[in-house]
Amino acid sequence: MKAKQQRLILVIIALLAIVGAGLLAAWSLRNQANYFYLPEQMASEPPEVGQAVRLGGMVKAGSIQTMPDGVTVNFMVTGNTADAIPVRYSGILPDLFVENSGVVAEGSLGPDGVFVATNLLAKHDENYVPKELEGMGTEQAAKMAAETTVGLK
Repeated sequence: MKAKQQRLILVIIALLAIVGAGLLAAWSLRNQANYFYLPEQMASEPPEVGQAVRLGGMVKAGSIQTMPDGVTVNFMVTGNTADAIPVRYSGILPDLFVENSGVVAEGSLGPDGVFVATNLLAKHDENYVPKELEGMGTEQAAKMAAETTVGLK
């Protein structure tokens, strides 16, 4: 066999190996994909029961209810329309989780139509200020930041 043919065979084998690795990776990650739904999308075209998805929207005002166990919280997530999706979450709530704030809930739709969240991500707006800096002016906040970073240099 000539050297040219050997190189061609090696290139073909390498391409097949790369394609095979890509297909194997895609096949193994197929159950790990989380699709993102807005409340209006989930109301009109709900995902399959038990399929891992993300639900993003705003926490409806007056909808947060803590259950008697003290750990489970029920609330509604709304979007740009009147559609609201009921959500149930058991666990420690993020500090920024409040009514009329953004939230992304990771979980799945239950058979009863309630979204069962396994993880909550609370979002804040561009006006967010950490608790430590509330009430400080810009100069005071800059001075405090400079003092805390002196030992890091």
